[in-house]
Amino acid sequence: MSNIEQNRVLVQKLYAGFAAGDLPAVLSTMASDIEWTEAEGYPYAGTFVGHDAVVQSVFAKLMTEWEGYQAVPDSTVAEGDTVVALGHYSGRYNNTGKSFRAPFVHVWTVRDNKLARFIQHTDTAIVQRALEA
Repeated sequence: MSNIEQNRVLVQKLYAGFAAGDLPAVLSTMASDIEWTEAEGYPYAGTFVGHDAVVQSVFAKLMTEWEGYQAVPDSTVAEGDTVVALGHYSGRYNNTGKSFRAPFVHVWTVRDNKLARFIQHTDTAIVQRALEA
């Protein structure tokens, strides 16, 4: 298997871990010093470095503030150390009871067979409507 295909498989493993609710599997794909950037306008906007920061600032909130939250990749494109996932988010925000579905583009950087960087692109206006009472 080529390095490019290995990178694609690594990203697919991360999404499979998300789908199964398996946080240890998700974290096993990520470098310990991962740089994780949530888009401006997203509820958890900012850049977080390291497993603990990502879990506390993003994952824990997704698990407690949403019902049925999903990030589902529809396709992936890999080139060199970059993997781009195109997909959609969905879920119901607990505080408002409103559901949403929004497209996303995730840009992953692989370093030493681990996910070293994540950058989120999405339609934050769609997500914000779910947060509004």
